[in-house]
Amino acid sequence: MKKLLLLTLILSSLVFVAKAQNTLKGRVLDENGLGLPGATIQLADLENTGTVSDADGYYLLSNVPEGTHQLKVSFIGYGPVTRPVTLNQEITSVELTMQPGVVLEEGVLVLGDRLKGQAKALNQQRTNQNITNVVAADQIGRFPDANIGDAMKRIPGITMQGDQGEARNIVIRGLAPQLNSVMINGNRIPSAEGDNRNIQMDLIPADMIQTIEVNKAITPDMDADAIGGSVNLVTRSNPSGERISATLASGYNALSEKPIWTGGLIYGNRFFNDRLGAVVNVSYNDHKFGSDNIEAEWTEGDEVDAYIEEFQIRTYEVQRTRRSASINLDYKLNDRHSVFFNSMYNWRDDWENRYVLVLADIEEPDANGVSFVPTLERETKGGLGSNRIDNRRLEDQRVRTFSVGGNHLLGNASLTWMGAWSQASEKRPNERYAVFVAEPEIEVDGEDEPQGMLFYQDLSNPRKPKFTVAPASGSALSGNDPQIQSLELFELDELTEEHQFTQETDINGRIDLKIPIPKKGYIKVGTRLRHKEKERDNQFYEYSFFNDEFETLNSVPLLQKTDDNFLPGDYAAGSYASNKWLGGLDLTNTARFEEEDKPDEYLAENYTAQESIIAGYVMSEYALSPSLTATAGVRLEATSLKYTGNEVENEEDFVQSISNSDSYVNLLPGVHFKYDANENLIVRAAWTNSLARPNYFDLVPYVDNRVEDEELFLGNPELQPTTSMNFDLMVENYYKSVGLISAGYFHKQVDGFIYTSYSENNDGFEVYQPKNGGTGTIHGVEASVQRQLDFLPGALKGLGVYINYTYTSSTADGVANEDGELRDDLGLPGTAKHLFNTSLSFENKNLIVRASLNYSGDYVDEVGGEAFSDRYYDKQMFLDVNASYAFTKNWRVFAEANNLTNQPLRYYQGSRDRTMQLEYYNMRFNAGLKFDLFN
Repeated sequence: MKKLLLLTLILSSLVFVAKAQNTLKGRVLDENGLGLPGATIQLADLENTGTVSDADGYYLLSNVPEGTHQLKVSFIGYGPVTRPVTLNQEITSVELTMQPGVVLEEGVLVLGDRLKGQAKALNQQRTNQNITNVVAADQIGRFPDANIGDAMKRIPGITMQGDQGEARNIVIRGLAPQLNSVMINGNRIPSAEGDNRNIQMDLIPADMIQTIEVNKAITPDMDADAIGGSVNLVTRSNPSGERISATLASGYNALSEKPIWTGGLIYGNRFFNDRLGAVVNVSYNDHKFGSDNIEAEWTEGDEVDAYIEEFQIRTYEVQRTRRSASINLDYKLNDRHSVFFNSMYNWRDDWENRYVLVLADIEEPDANGVSFVPTLERETKGGLGSNRIDNRRLEDQRVRTFSVGGNHLLGNASLTWMGAWSQASEKRPNERYAVFVAEPEIEVDGEDEPQGMLFYQDLSNPRKPKFTVAPASGSALSGNDPQIQSLELFELDELTEEHQFTQETDINGRIDLKIPIPKKGYIKVGTRLRHKEKERDNQFYEYSFFNDEFETLNSVPLLQKTDDNFLPGDYAAGSYASNKWLGGLDLTNTARFEEEDKPDEYLAENYTAQESIIAGYVMSEYALSPSLTATAGVRLEATSLKYTGNEVENEEDFVQSISNSDSYVNLLPGVHFKYDANENLIVRAAWTNSLARPNYFDLVPYVDNRVEDEELFLGNPELQPTTSMNFDLMVENYYKSVGLISAGYFHKQVDGFIYTSYSENNDGFEVYQPKNGGTGTIHGVEASVQRQLDFLPGALKGLGVYINYTYTSSTADGVANEDGELRDDLGLPGTAKHLFNTSLSFENKNLIVRASLNYSGDYVDEVGGEAFSDRYYDKQMFLDVNASYAFTKNWRVFAEANNLTNQPLRYYQGSRDRTMQLEYYNMRFNAGLKFDLFN
């Protein structure tokens, strides 16, 4: 590490004293003054003298001889530009504007908004040295996606884990969310999750992002913690002139029957003789929705193969409000030096009420299908009755990221630097639960039974199991009354309030120095420092009335939640305690309530953490021939950490705080080859090494000593990161009419998977602890087609297709079950074998219509004690449509519909027929108006 830092300083010193050579720089713009990323810039009269524009359209060519040269710029979907340039001074700046349109044999193909966005994405993807997938802002806007996660699920090799009908956690090539990285403008986004490193993608609105870059084979100048891949979300760049853009829309959710409200505004311009560029982007979305849900836990029986031991009917009512803002600035000091400032603030409030009917501890059914159910519960989930919390559980999640940096031309070399501060937080204040429990006595054949009831357990369709009350001698309950309307049987069992707080702060900086090798490439060296601090501080209290208030459910205000249109089917939810009653209780009134701290609910889970990462790299891009380029290098990452947790006995007795420190170093080489067989055909190959650091809570040195249960749960601060050696091959053929056909193969050898080990100590306690040890392989193929059907006659040229398919297979050793026993009959959890996306579009100068289908196969989500207990995330298929019409140059109307298949979220246990969770969200619709003005 010291050698790399010293090398950077030496090279920097040499550059400062180097004599400046002729340099050509500038920016490539579209017809609206926005930067074109991935444009190919060449000096046609000089062999092997060229470059590629960056994400904002800027380019730089060093070591150019004096004189007049022919500058040629090409970009898929745009007409080429050729013009003479004369270099007779140290730095020459040339700005070029390109016009959309493709000349075909049958005429000119006119590009509408969708094709322009697709052109920007394909050009950037085509000119990148590594294997990537790129989606541009205009392309995002043509899919009906509320958040960036929904937009990403259409990229080859990516599937998303959902929450409340929206895509949340990203899975890349079968690798779990914590094995992938997500960045904004190259800076890692901190995680608001309490125990893992997952980034909640539903936090960020799609219209806040200019480009999504998915790096599936990372280069040495990228952070190494990306086994599956690295996602970079690029915010909007500054235009070359004034831009004003606005969106106003409303919609309708078919389940909640409530409106959706959306608004957005973009303003950008340049000031002070074009020295200062600024763009401001704000977005707002308010959505009232919900879900209808049934859940079941299955067990193996003695007389039957399987039966349900717990069954739930759940009704969710949710309101989600997103507010986002970003400000990006750049300032040109002179021709050699510029600085920038980027920022983004995302704030999502998620209010939720949940009403749950639980049939618990269900016994095995007899020959008539009748089960004894000793316990029934009715639960209301809510929050404090304040104006902000409003009797609902509030999840207040925020991500803030600010960065400042500079770009400097030092002789022939370029130096970039950046410093960033990011913070993610999640607060859940005053989260309340009221649980009423019934344990009724019944009589069967004249004999008293233990407390409980008899139910018919109808498993004729295990995908939608049913429970109805079975009549018993002397029972006052009707056999046709699955609601259990005898509310006086339900007694108040729990009244609780919880406060949750999680926060992660990330401070980092980097310096990169790039030195050109004339006509061959460049050498690049750099360093990165990153410091992270994480805290989880939860509290949990239980309350009881001093007086016999509200002893039974029939003595409190009620809400009836039975719905004839309950989406899973004919299930009667029944009545629950009102959320307003729950929120209105003054739990601070010590004359009315007795408060009891419940450390068993939180004490072992609270912790603080510090992580510091020092990284250095050296790499080179070198043209081995006019057609073959190699990028090779090595990255060194040194990690040090300090974690503090709690030692707890009997789940509630605090013993002491425990702190532990550790450090490790990873050396990560990589090589990439890019072969341009011709102007359109590209072959790529890569060998890379990457890692994934353990989940936060796995590293905490906590001790949860459950003496009464003779169980001991331990953290492990000595865990090492999971590492992966990756091989990739990709063949791509690009079409000038804005298209691509590609196919590729990937293979990953993953070592050090973290699993939960099981052992028995000298005291006879069962000991559970996360440990390294698992290994696995993942291999698969990807294929993609994006094609405008320009060969068709007449108006049919406006048709376009978008298709991609990914097949993934995996093997795993060292995957442990909940008892610590290793399984040899599973692939890697999270690996869906089949992913498929397709869309059919029509576009002309004014009209865009698109239908999109997204399919993801099923996969193991959580490993159980045996195959019977494995939890699977079931296959999903979504159908969305959208359309827009530009009735003037600046004004456009649009309409979109999501989830037309009413696709549920479904988990199953062991066998596809055994439903564990079945949750429906119904369709949603949106329509609105867009305004764009460019000067």
